[in-house]
Amino acid sequence: MKIAIAQLNPIIGDLAGNSAQILMAAKECLDQKVSLLVTPELSLCGYPPRDLLMHDGFIQEMAIALGKLAKNLPPEIAVLVGTVEPNSQAEITGGKPLFNSAALLQNGKIQQVFHKRLLPTYDVFDEDRYFEAGDRPNLFVLNIGAGHNLRIGVTICEDIWNDYKFWGKRFYTSDPVTDLAQQSVDVLVNLSASPYAVGKPKHRESMLSHSAIAHNLPVIYANQVGANDDLVFDGYSAAINRQGQVIARCLGFVSDLLIVEYDLETQDLRPESVISSEQLPEAEIWQALVLGVRDYARKCGFKKVVLGLSGGIDSALVAAIATEALGNTNVLGVLMPSPYSSDHSISDALELAKNLEISTEIIPIAPMMLAFDSALANIFTGRENDITEENLQSRIRGNLLMAIANKFGHLLLSTGNKSEMSVGYCTLYGDMNGGLAVISDVFKTRVYALCQWLNRDQELIPQNILTKPPSAELKPDQVDQDSLPEYEILDDILEKLISDRLSISQIIQTGHDPQVVKRVVQLVNRAEFKRRQAPPGLKISDRAFGSGWRMPIASKRTSSSQF
Repeated sequence: MKIAIAQLNPIIGDLAGNSAQILMAAKECLDQKVSLLVTPELSLCGYPPRDLLMHDGFIQEMAIALGKLAKNLPPEIAVLVGTVEPNSQAEITGGKPLFNSAALLQNGKIQQVFHKRLLPTYDVFDEDRYFEAGDRPNLFVLNIGAGHNLRIGVTICEDIWNDYKFWGKRFYTSDPVTDLAQQSVDVLVNLSASPYAVGKPKHRESMLSHSAIAHNLPVIYANQVGANDDLVFDGYSAAINRQGQVIARCLGFVSDLLIVEYDLETQDLRPESVISSEQLPEAEIWQALVLGVRDYARKCGFKKVVLGLSGGIDSALVAAIATEALGNTNVLGVLMPSPYSSDHSISDALELAKNLEISTEIIPIAPMMLAFDSALANIFTGRENDITEENLQSRIRGNLLMAIANKFGHLLLSTGNKSEMSVGYCTLYGDMNGGLAVISDVFKTRVYALCQWLNRDQELIPQNILTKPPSAELKPDQVDQDSLPEYEILDDILEKLISDRLSISQIIQTGHDPQVVKRVVQLVNRAEFKRRQAPPGLKISDRAFGSGWRMPIASKRTSSSQF
Protein backbone atom coordinates (compact mmCIF):
# COMPACT_ATOMS: atom_id res chain seq x y z
CA MET A 1 0.00 0.00 0.00
CA LYS A 2 1.43 3.37 -1.01
CA ILE A 3 1.21 6.62 0.92
CA ALA A 4 2.18 9.98 -0.57
CA ILE A 5 3.18 13.31 0.93
CA ALA A 6 2.48 16.45 -1.08
CA GLN A 7 4.90 19.12 0.15
CA LEU A 8 3.06 22.19 -1.14
CA ASN A 9 3.78 25.91 -1.36
CA PRO A 10 0.39 27.61 -1.02
CA ILE A 11 -0.49 31.28 -1.40
CA ILE A 12 -2.52 32.55 1.53
CA GLY A 13 -6.16 32.88 0.53
CA ASP A 14 -5.71 31.50 -3.01
CA LEU A 15 -8.32 28.78 -2.67
CA ALA A 16 -8.46 28.02 -6.39
CA GLY A 17 -4.69 27.96 -6.84
CA ASN A 18 -4.09 25.89 -3.73
CA SER A 19 -6.82 23.45 -4.74
CA ALA A 20 -5.12 23.10 -8.11
CA GLN A 21 -1.84 22.20 -6.41
CA ILE A 22 -3.56 19.47 -4.36
CA LEU A 23 -5.40 18.16 -7.42
CA MET A 24 -2.20 18.03 -9.47
CA ALA A 25 -0.45 16.05 -6.74
CA ALA A 26 -3.38 13.63 -6.52
CA LYS A 27 -3.38 13.03 -10.27
CA GLU A 28 0.34 12.29 -10.16
CA CYS A 29 -0.31 9.83 -7.34
CA LEU A 30 -3.00 8.12 -9.38
CA ASP A 31 -0.44 6.78 -11.82
CA GLN A 32 1.60 5.41 -8.89
CA LYS A 33 -1.44 3.63 -7.40
CA VAL A 34 -1.28 5.59 -4.15
CA SER A 35 -3.99 4.84 -1.58
CA LEU A 36 -3.53 7.84 0.73
CA LEU A 37 -2.24 11.36 0.01
CA VAL A 38 -1.36 13.65 2.92
CA THR A 39 -1.09 17.43 2.47
CA PRO A 40 0.15 20.10 4.93
CA GLU A 41 -1.76 21.95 7.63
CA LEU A 42 -4.39 24.34 6.22
CA SER A 43 -3.23 23.39 2.73
CA LEU A 44 -6.45 24.68 1.21
CA CYS A 45 -6.05 28.27 2.42
CA GLY A 46 -2.34 28.35 3.29
CA TYR A 47 -0.74 28.91 6.68
CA PRO A 48 -1.04 31.26 8.51
CA PRO A 49 -4.27 32.88 7.22
CA ARG A 50 -4.39 35.16 10.29
CA ASP A 51 -7.37 37.55 10.36
CA LEU A 52 -8.73 36.36 7.03
CA LEU A 53 -10.36 33.79 9.32
CA MET A 54 -12.50 36.55 10.83
CA HIS A 55 -14.34 37.08 7.55
CA ASP A 56 -17.40 34.87 7.23
CA GLY A 57 -17.29 35.16 3.45
CA PHE A 58 -13.82 33.65 3.36
CA ILE A 59 -14.90 30.71 5.52
CA GLN A 60 -17.88 30.11 3.25
CA GLU A 61 -15.69 30.26 0.16
CA MET A 62 -13.37 27.72 1.74
CA ALA A 63 -16.24 25.33 2.35
CA ILE A 64 -17.31 25.65 -1.29
CA ALA A 65 -13.74 25.12 -2.48
CA LEU A 66 -13.36 22.02 -0.30
CA GLY A 67 -16.56 20.47 -1.67
CA LYS A 68 -15.49 21.23 -5.23
CA LEU A 69 -12.06 19.74 -4.61
CA ALA A 70 -13.62 16.56 -3.22
CA LYS A 71 -15.62 16.12 -6.43
CA ASN A 72 -12.62 16.75 -8.68
CA LEU A 73 -10.16 14.44 -6.93
CA PRO A 74 -9.62 10.92 -8.29
CA PRO A 75 -12.08 8.73 -6.35
CA GLU A 76 -9.50 5.96 -5.95
CA ILE A 77 -7.32 8.06 -3.61
CA ALA A 78 -8.08 9.16 -0.07
CA VAL A 79 -6.75 12.68 0.46
CA LEU A 80 -6.22 14.51 3.74
CA VAL A 81 -6.60 18.25 3.17
CA GLY A 82 -5.90 20.96 5.73
CA THR A 83 -8.89 23.26 6.07
CA VAL A 84 -11.05 25.24 8.49
CA GLU A 85 -14.33 23.96 9.92
CA PRO A 86 -16.96 26.15 11.64
CA ASN A 87 -17.68 25.32 15.29
CA SER A 88 -21.43 24.80 15.35
CA GLN A 89 -21.49 24.84 19.15
CA ALA A 90 -19.59 28.11 19.56
CA GLU A 91 -22.63 30.23 20.45
CA ILE A 92 -23.82 27.67 22.97
CA THR A 93 -20.50 26.92 24.65
CA GLY A 94 -18.86 30.31 24.24
CA GLY A 95 -16.03 28.67 22.35
CA LYS A 96 -14.09 29.95 19.37
CA PRO A 97 -15.94 30.00 16.03
CA LEU A 98 -13.62 27.72 14.06
CA PHE A 99 -11.59 24.53 14.13
CA ASN A 100 -8.20 24.03 12.51
CA SER A 101 -9.07 20.82 10.70
CA ALA A 102 -8.08 18.04 8.34
CA ALA A 103 -10.75 16.79 5.94
CA LEU A 104 -10.69 13.26 4.53
CA LEU A 105 -11.80 13.43 0.89
CA GLN A 106 -12.66 10.30 -1.09
CA ASN A 107 -15.19 9.12 -3.64
CA GLY A 108 -16.23 12.68 -4.39
CA LYS A 109 -17.22 13.47 -0.81
CA ILE A 110 -15.99 14.83 2.48
CA GLN A 111 -15.92 11.58 4.43
CA GLN A 112 -14.66 12.81 7.83
CA VAL A 113 -13.29 15.95 9.45
CA PHE A 114 -10.68 15.95 12.23
CA HIS A 115 -9.86 18.85 14.53
CA LYS A 116 -6.47 20.00 15.80
CA ARG A 117 -6.23 19.44 19.53
CA LEU A 118 -3.22 21.49 20.63
CA LEU A 119 -3.28 25.17 19.68
CA PRO A 120 0.04 27.04 19.97
CA THR A 121 -0.03 30.60 21.29
CA TYR A 122 3.71 31.35 21.52
CA ASP A 123 6.21 33.10 19.25
CA VAL A 124 4.53 33.64 15.84
CA PHE A 125 1.56 31.42 16.65
CA ASP A 126 -1.78 32.84 17.77
CA GLU A 127 -4.20 30.01 17.09
CA ASP A 128 -6.28 30.49 20.22
CA ARG A 129 -7.36 33.79 18.66
CA TYR A 130 -9.33 31.88 16.04
CA PHE A 131 -9.70 28.20 16.85
CA GLU A 132 -11.41 25.91 19.32
CA ALA A 133 -9.35 22.89 20.31
CA GLY A 134 -10.53 19.42 19.30
CA ASP A 135 -11.42 17.16 22.22
CA ARG A 136 -10.97 13.61 20.94
CA PRO A 137 -8.47 11.35 19.17
CA ASN A 138 -8.62 11.60 15.37
CA LEU A 139 -8.52 8.40 13.33
CA PHE A 140 -10.12 6.70 10.36
CA VAL A 141 -10.12 3.27 8.76
CA LEU A 142 -8.66 3.11 5.28
CA ASN A 143 -9.81 0.24 3.08
CA ILE A 144 -6.88 -0.77 0.86
CA GLY A 145 -8.53 -3.73 -0.86
CA ALA A 146 -8.27 -7.50 -0.59
CA GLY A 147 -9.96 -7.34 2.80
CA HIS A 148 -7.23 -5.21 4.32
CA ASN A 149 -7.90 -2.13 6.44
CA LEU A 150 -5.49 0.29 8.08
CA ARG A 151 -6.24 2.43 11.11
CA ILE A 152 -4.78 5.88 10.38
CA GLY A 153 -4.20 8.28 13.27
CA VAL A 154 -4.44 11.97 12.29
CA THR A 155 -2.57 14.78 14.03
CA ILE A 156 -2.13 18.40 12.98
CA CYS A 157 1.22 20.12 13.54
CA GLU A 158 1.38 21.03 17.26
CA ASP A 159 -0.44 17.81 18.18
CA ILE A 160 2.85 15.96 17.77
CA TRP A 161 4.98 18.44 19.76
CA ASN A 162 4.04 17.43 23.31
CA ASP A 163 6.15 14.35 23.99
CA TYR A 164 7.04 14.54 27.69
CA LYS A 165 10.03 12.21 27.44
CA PHE A 166 11.55 14.05 24.48
CA TRP A 167 11.16 17.57 25.88
CA GLY A 168 11.48 16.74 29.56
CA LYS A 169 8.26 18.63 30.29
CA ARG A 170 4.70 18.98 29.10
CA PHE A 171 3.44 22.04 27.26
CA TYR A 172 -0.19 20.87 27.28
CA THR A 173 -2.23 18.62 29.54
CA SER A 174 -3.09 16.13 26.78
CA ASP A 175 -0.88 14.18 24.36
CA PRO A 176 -2.74 13.38 21.10
CA VAL A 177 -0.03 10.95 19.93
CA THR A 178 -0.28 8.84 23.08
CA ASP A 179 -4.06 8.89 22.80
CA LEU A 180 -3.86 7.57 19.24
CA ALA A 181 -1.34 4.89 20.15
CA GLN A 182 -3.80 3.66 22.76
CA GLN A 183 -6.40 3.41 19.96
CA SER A 184 -4.14 0.85 18.21
CA VAL A 185 -3.62 2.87 15.03
CA ASP A 186 -1.31 1.40 12.37
CA VAL A 187 0.13 4.62 10.97
CA LEU A 188 0.43 8.12 12.42
CA VAL A 189 0.15 11.06 10.00
CA ASN A 190 0.82 14.71 10.74
CA LEU A 191 -0.33 17.66 8.63
CA SER A 192 2.12 20.43 9.47
CA ALA A 193 3.10 24.02 8.84
CA SER A 194 6.28 24.30 10.87
CA PRO A 195 8.25 27.51 10.22
CA TYR A 196 11.99 27.42 9.68
CA ALA A 197 14.65 28.38 12.20
CA VAL A 198 18.36 27.58 12.09
CA GLY A 199 18.89 23.94 13.02
CA LYS A 200 15.16 23.23 13.36
CA PRO A 201 14.83 20.65 10.52
CA LYS A 202 17.27 18.30 12.25
CA HIS A 203 15.76 18.87 15.68
CA ARG A 204 12.26 18.28 14.31
CA GLU A 205 13.27 14.95 12.80
CA SER A 206 14.79 13.88 16.12
CA MET A 207 11.45 14.54 17.80
CA LEU A 208 9.53 12.62 15.13
CA SER A 209 11.93 9.67 15.37
CA HIS A 210 11.54 9.64 19.13
CA SER A 211 7.74 9.48 18.78
CA ALA A 212 7.96 6.64 16.26
CA ILE A 213 10.15 4.58 18.60
CA ALA A 214 8.22 5.43 21.76
CA HIS A 215 4.88 4.37 20.29
CA ASN A 216 6.13 1.75 17.84
CA LEU A 217 4.38 3.53 14.99
CA PRO A 218 5.48 4.63 11.51
CA VAL A 219 5.08 8.39 11.06
CA ILE A 220 4.12 10.28 7.91
CA TYR A 221 5.00 13.94 8.30
CA ALA A 222 3.78 16.45 5.66
CA ASN A 223 5.20 19.94 6.13
CA GLN A 224 4.38 23.11 4.21
CA VAL A 225 7.14 24.73 2.16
CA GLY A 226 7.54 28.30 0.94
CA ALA A 227 7.47 31.74 2.50
CA ASN A 228 4.44 33.69 3.66
CA ASP A 229 5.24 37.23 4.83
CA ASP A 230 7.94 36.94 7.50
CA LEU A 231 7.73 33.15 7.87
CA VAL A 232 9.75 30.69 5.82
CA PHE A 233 8.69 27.04 5.77
CA ASP A 234 11.50 24.63 4.98
CA GLY A 235 9.50 21.53 4.06
CA TYR A 236 11.72 18.51 4.73
CA SER A 237 8.62 16.32 4.97
CA ALA A 238 9.57 12.80 5.97
CA ALA A 239 8.49 9.20 6.43
CA ILE A 240 9.82 7.46 9.54
CA ASN A 241 9.57 3.75 10.33
CA ARG A 242 8.83 2.07 13.66
CA GLN A 243 12.54 1.99 14.51
CA GLY A 244 12.72 5.78 14.22
CA GLN A 245 14.68 5.69 10.97
CA VAL A 246 13.95 8.30 8.31
CA ILE A 247 13.29 6.05 5.32
CA ALA A 248 12.41 8.86 2.91
CA ARG A 249 12.62 12.65 2.94
CA CYS A 250 11.40 15.47 0.73
CA LEU A 251 13.82 18.09 -0.53
CA GLY A 252 14.17 21.18 1.59
CA PHE A 253 12.91 24.63 0.54
CA VAL A 254 11.15 23.40 -2.63
CA SER A 255 7.81 21.80 -3.47
CA ASP A 256 8.04 18.03 -3.65
CA LEU A 257 6.04 14.81 -3.81
CA LEU A 258 7.16 11.79 -1.81
CA ILE A 259 5.70 8.30 -2.22
CA VAL A 260 6.48 5.51 0.24
CA GLU A 261 5.17 1.96 0.62
CA TYR A 262 3.61 0.40 3.70
CA ASP A 263 4.36 -3.32 3.99
CA LEU A 264 1.33 -5.22 5.24
CA GLU A 265 3.44 -8.16 6.40
CA THR A 266 5.92 -6.19 8.51
CA GLN A 267 3.33 -3.50 9.29
CA ASP A 268 6.00 -0.90 8.63
CA LEU A 269 7.30 1.41 5.95
CA ARG A 270 9.66 -0.11 3.41
CA PRO A 271 13.11 1.48 3.13
CA GLU A 272 13.59 4.00 0.33
CA SER A 273 16.51 6.07 -0.90
CA VAL A 274 16.93 8.97 1.52
CA ILE A 275 18.05 12.46 0.52
CA SER A 276 20.50 13.84 3.06
CA SER A 277 19.47 16.92 5.02
CA GLU A 278 22.95 17.50 6.48
CA GLN A 279 24.44 20.84 5.47
CA LEU A 280 26.28 23.79 6.96
CA PRO A 281 24.14 26.37 8.81
CA GLU A 282 25.17 28.98 6.21
CA ALA A 283 23.86 26.82 3.37
CA GLU A 284 20.58 26.28 5.20
CA ILE A 285 20.17 29.99 6.00
CA TRP A 286 21.02 30.94 2.42
CA GLN A 287 18.28 28.69 1.05
CA ALA A 288 15.78 30.10 3.53
CA LEU A 289 16.57 33.72 2.68
CA VAL A 290 16.53 33.10 -1.07
CA LEU A 291 13.17 31.35 -0.79
CA GLY A 292 11.89 34.16 1.44
CA VAL A 293 12.73 36.85 -1.10
CA ARG A 294 11.52 34.84 -4.08
CA ASP A 295 8.14 34.01 -2.55
CA TYR A 296 7.55 37.44 -1.04
CA ALA A 297 8.11 39.04 -4.43
CA ARG A 298 6.12 36.43 -6.35
CA LYS A 299 3.16 36.27 -3.98
CA CYS A 300 2.96 40.08 -3.72
CA GLY A 301 3.13 40.50 -7.50
CA PHE A 302 6.63 41.95 -7.89
CA LYS A 303 8.98 40.90 -10.67
CA LYS A 304 11.92 43.22 -9.96
CA VAL A 305 13.62 44.59 -6.87
CA VAL A 306 15.73 47.64 -6.09
CA LEU A 307 18.16 48.24 -3.25
CA GLY A 308 20.81 50.72 -2.23
CA LEU A 309 24.40 49.57 -2.76
CA SER A 310 26.70 51.28 -0.27
CA GLY A 311 29.80 49.21 -0.84
CA GLY A 312 29.19 47.62 2.57
CA ILE A 313 28.74 43.98 3.46
CA ASP A 314 25.03 44.10 4.33
CA SER A 315 23.87 45.46 0.97
CA ALA A 316 26.31 43.09 -0.74
CA LEU A 317 24.69 40.07 0.90
CA VAL A 318 21.15 41.28 0.17
CA ALA A 319 22.08 41.90 -3.48
CA ALA A 320 23.49 38.37 -3.74
CA ILE A 321 20.34 36.87 -2.18
CA ALA A 322 18.07 38.87 -4.49
CA THR A 323 20.08 37.85 -7.54
CA GLU A 324 19.82 34.18 -6.64
CA ALA A 325 16.11 34.52 -5.87
CA LEU A 326 14.95 36.51 -8.90
CA GLY A 327 17.74 36.47 -11.48
CA ASN A 328 20.33 39.13 -12.24
CA THR A 329 18.13 40.95 -14.78
CA ASN A 330 15.54 41.63 -12.08
CA VAL A 331 17.82 43.36 -9.57
CA LEU A 332 18.75 47.06 -9.65
CA GLY A 333 21.45 48.42 -7.34
CA VAL A 334 21.51 52.16 -6.70
CA LEU A 335 24.71 53.91 -5.57
CA MET A 336 24.09 57.23 -3.78
CA PRO A 337 27.48 58.64 -2.80
CA SER A 338 27.80 61.65 -0.50
CA PRO A 339 30.82 63.90 0.17
CA TYR A 340 31.68 61.45 2.99
CA SER A 341 31.63 58.34 0.80
CA SER A 342 35.05 56.83 0.27
CA ASP A 343 36.31 56.03 -3.21
CA HIS A 344 36.46 52.33 -2.36
CA SER A 345 32.77 52.32 -1.37
CA ILE A 346 31.85 53.21 -4.94
CA SER A 347 34.42 50.92 -6.53
CA ASP A 348 33.49 48.01 -4.19
CA ALA A 349 29.79 48.40 -4.99
CA LEU A 350 30.50 48.48 -8.74
CA GLU A 351 32.75 45.43 -8.48
CA LEU A 352 30.00 43.57 -6.59
CA ALA A 353 27.47 44.51 -9.28
CA LYS A 354 29.86 43.26 -11.95
CA ASN A 355 30.31 39.95 -10.14
CA LEU A 356 26.56 39.51 -9.79
CA GLU A 357 25.87 40.90 -13.27
CA ILE A 358 23.18 43.27 -12.00
CA SER A 359 22.33 46.75 -13.27
CA THR A 360 23.33 49.87 -11.36
CA GLU A 361 22.51 53.56 -11.23
CA ILE A 362 24.60 56.28 -9.56
CA ILE A 363 22.83 59.26 -7.99
CA PRO A 364 25.13 61.64 -6.02
CA ILE A 365 23.27 63.17 -3.07
CA ALA A 366 25.52 66.19 -2.34
CA PRO A 367 23.14 68.66 -4.09
CA MET A 368 20.19 67.39 -2.05
CA MET A 369 22.19 67.60 1.17
CA LEU A 370 22.91 71.28 0.40
CA ALA A 371 19.23 71.90 -0.35
CA PHE A 372 18.21 70.47 3.04
CA ASP A 373 20.92 72.47 4.82
CA SER A 374 19.67 75.64 3.17
CA ALA A 375 16.02 74.94 3.93
CA LEU A 376 16.75 74.25 7.59
CA ALA A 377 19.39 76.95 8.10
CA ASN A 378 17.13 79.47 9.84
CA ILE A 379 15.45 77.12 12.28
CA PHE A 380 18.77 75.38 13.05
CA THR A 381 20.65 78.66 13.67
CA GLY A 382 23.09 78.31 16.57
CA ARG A 383 22.92 74.52 16.57
CA GLU A 384 25.90 72.31 15.82
CA ASN A 385 25.75 69.56 13.24
CA ASP A 386 24.93 66.24 14.89
CA ILE A 387 23.08 63.02 14.21
CA THR A 388 20.25 65.05 12.63
CA GLU A 389 22.38 65.81 9.58
CA GLU A 390 23.58 62.20 9.46
CA ASN A 391 20.00 60.95 9.44
CA LEU A 392 19.09 63.41 6.68
CA GLN A 393 21.59 61.69 4.39
CA SER A 394 19.97 58.33 5.04
CA ARG A 395 16.51 59.81 4.50
CA ILE A 396 17.55 61.40 1.22
CA ARG A 397 18.71 58.00 0.05
CA GLY A 398 15.51 56.41 1.32
CA ASN A 399 13.39 58.88 -0.62
CA LEU A 400 15.33 58.26 -3.81
CA LEU A 401 14.95 54.50 -3.47
CA MET A 402 11.23 54.81 -2.77
CA ALA A 403 10.80 57.06 -5.79
CA ILE A 404 12.48 54.49 -8.03
CA ALA A 405 10.39 51.70 -6.51
CA ASN A 406 7.19 53.71 -7.08
CA LYS A 407 8.03 54.78 -10.61
CA PHE A 408 8.94 51.33 -11.90
CA GLY A 409 6.84 49.12 -9.65
CA HIS A 410 9.87 47.51 -8.03
CA LEU A 411 10.02 46.00 -4.56
CA LEU A 412 12.46 47.92 -2.36
CA LEU A 413 14.62 45.65 -0.22
CA SER A 414 16.02 47.11 2.98
CA THR A 415 19.46 45.91 3.97
CA GLY A 416 19.74 46.35 7.76
CA ASN A 417 20.96 43.39 9.82
CA LYS A 418 19.74 42.15 13.21
CA SER A 419 22.57 43.77 15.15
CA GLU A 420 21.59 47.19 13.79
CA MET A 421 17.87 46.58 14.26
CA SER A 422 18.48 45.52 17.86
CA VAL A 423 20.30 48.66 18.97
CA GLY A 424 18.62 51.17 16.64
CA TYR A 425 21.68 51.73 14.45
CA CYS A 426 19.33 52.51 11.58
CA THR A 427 17.25 55.45 10.42
CA LEU A 428 13.48 55.61 10.23
CA TYR A 429 12.32 56.68 6.74
CA GLY A 430 15.90 56.23 5.56
CA ASP A 431 17.76 52.93 5.36
CA MET A 432 14.76 51.28 7.03
CA ASN A 433 12.59 52.09 4.00
CA GLY A 434 11.41 49.08 2.06
CA GLY A 435 8.85 46.38 1.51
CA LEU A 436 10.96 43.54 2.90
CA ALA A 437 13.83 43.49 5.39
CA VAL A 438 15.83 40.59 4.03
CA ILE A 439 18.50 40.12 6.73
CA SER A 440 16.84 41.74 9.75
CA ASP A 441 17.12 38.40 11.59
CA VAL A 442 20.81 37.90 10.70
CA PHE A 443 23.39 39.19 13.15
CA LYS A 444 26.36 41.08 11.70
CA THR A 445 28.83 38.33 12.53
CA ARG A 446 26.65 35.86 10.65
CA VAL A 447 26.46 38.27 7.71
CA TYR A 448 30.23 37.95 7.43
CA ALA A 449 30.02 34.16 7.77
CA LEU A 450 27.43 33.96 4.99
CA CYS A 451 29.50 36.12 2.67
CA GLN A 452 32.61 34.06 3.33
CA TRP A 453 30.59 30.92 2.62
CA LEU A 454 29.35 32.47 -0.63
CA ASN A 455 32.95 33.03 -1.68
CA ARG A 456 33.94 29.40 -1.09
CA ASP A 457 34.22 28.61 -4.82
CA GLN A 458 34.51 32.04 -6.44
CA GLU A 459 34.68 35.64 -5.28
CA LEU A 460 31.16 37.01 -5.46
CA ILE A 461 31.61 39.43 -2.57
CA PRO A 462 34.71 41.58 -3.23
CA GLN A 463 37.46 40.90 -0.74
CA ASN A 464 37.70 44.55 0.29
CA ILE A 465 34.06 44.49 1.43
CA LEU A 466 34.91 41.58 3.71
CA THR A 467 38.01 43.14 5.22
CA LYS A 468 37.37 46.89 5.57
CA PRO A 469 35.94 48.26 8.85
CA PRO A 470 32.14 48.58 8.61
CA SER A 471 30.92 52.18 8.38
CA ALA A 472 27.75 54.13 7.66
CA GLU A 473 29.95 56.88 6.14
CA LEU A 474 27.73 59.69 7.35
CA LYS A 475 30.61 61.84 8.59
CA PRO A 476 34.37 61.94 8.04
CA ASP A 477 36.33 58.80 9.01
CA GLN A 478 33.30 57.23 10.68
CA VAL A 479 33.25 53.53 11.60
CA ASP A 480 30.54 51.52 13.36
CA GLN A 481 32.74 50.93 16.40
CA ASP A 482 32.69 54.66 17.15
CA SER A 483 29.22 54.04 18.56
CA LEU A 484 29.03 50.28 19.10
CA PRO A 485 31.11 47.55 20.71
CA GLU A 486 33.00 45.16 18.44
CA TYR A 487 30.39 43.06 16.64
CA GLU A 488 31.66 39.80 18.17
CA ILE A 489 30.97 41.28 21.61
CA LEU A 490 27.73 43.02 20.63
CA ASP A 491 26.24 39.97 18.93
CA ASP A 492 27.05 37.68 21.84
CA ILE A 493 25.32 40.07 24.24
CA LEU A 494 22.33 40.37 21.91
CA GLU A 495 22.08 36.61 21.48
CA LYS A 496 22.02 36.12 25.23
CA LEU A 497 19.53 38.96 25.73
CA ILE A 498 17.12 38.27 22.88
CA SER A 499 17.33 34.55 22.17
CA ASP A 500 18.36 33.19 25.57
CA ARG A 501 16.33 35.79 27.50
CA LEU A 502 19.06 36.32 30.10
CA SER A 503 18.92 39.24 32.51
CA ILE A 504 21.57 41.93 32.70
CA SER A 505 23.21 40.29 35.71
CA GLN A 506 23.22 36.88 34.03
CA ILE A 507 24.89 38.30 30.91
CA ILE A 508 27.50 40.06 33.02
CA GLN A 509 28.24 36.77 34.78
CA THR A 510 29.24 35.28 31.41
CA GLY A 511 32.21 37.65 31.35
CA HIS A 512 30.98 40.80 29.60
CA ASP A 513 31.82 44.31 30.80
CA PRO A 514 28.90 45.52 33.00
CA GLN A 515 28.84 49.00 31.47
CA VAL A 516 28.81 47.61 27.93
CA VAL A 517 25.96 45.23 28.77
CA LYS A 518 23.88 47.96 30.38
CA ARG A 519 24.48 50.29 27.43
CA VAL A 520 23.47 47.60 24.91
CA VAL A 521 20.29 46.77 26.84
CA GLN A 522 19.43 50.47 26.98
CA LEU A 523 19.87 50.78 23.22
CA VAL A 524 17.70 47.74 22.57
CA ASN A 525 14.91 49.12 24.74
CA ARG A 526 15.04 52.56 23.14
CA ALA A 527 14.89 51.18 19.60
CA GLU A 528 11.55 49.44 20.05
CA PHE A 529 9.63 52.26 18.32
CA LYS A 530 11.85 51.89 15.27
CA ARG A 531 11.36 48.14 15.02
CA ARG A 532 7.59 48.61 15.22
CA GLN A 533 7.76 50.69 12.03
CA ALA A 534 10.16 48.46 10.13
CA PRO A 535 9.14 46.43 7.07
CA PRO A 536 8.48 42.72 7.61
CA GLY A 537 11.70 40.76 7.99
CA LEU A 538 12.43 37.14 7.13
CA LYS A 539 12.55 34.97 10.25
CA ILE A 540 15.44 32.51 10.52
CA SER A 541 15.87 32.27 14.30
CA ASP A 542 13.77 31.17 17.25
CA ARG A 543 13.50 34.79 18.39
CA ALA A 544 13.05 37.30 15.59
CA PHE A 545 11.74 40.84 15.47
CA GLY A 546 8.35 40.59 13.76
CA SER A 547 5.04 38.83 14.32
CA GLY A 548 6.44 36.86 17.26
CA TRP A 549 7.99 39.89 18.99
CA ARG A 550 5.45 41.77 21.11
CA MET A 551 7.33 44.22 23.27
CA PRO A 552 5.68 47.45 24.45
CA ILE A 553 7.09 50.74 23.21
CA ALA A 554 6.04 52.93 26.12
CA SER A 555 7.40 51.08 29.13
CA LYS A 556 9.77 51.30 32.07
CA ARG A 557 11.66 48.10 32.75
CA THR A 558 13.79 47.10 35.70
CA SER A 559 17.13 45.39 35.24
CA SER A 560 15.53 42.05 36.11
CA SER A 561 12.67 42.39 33.59
CA GLN A 562 14.66 42.75 30.38
CA PHE A 563 12.95 40.50 27.89
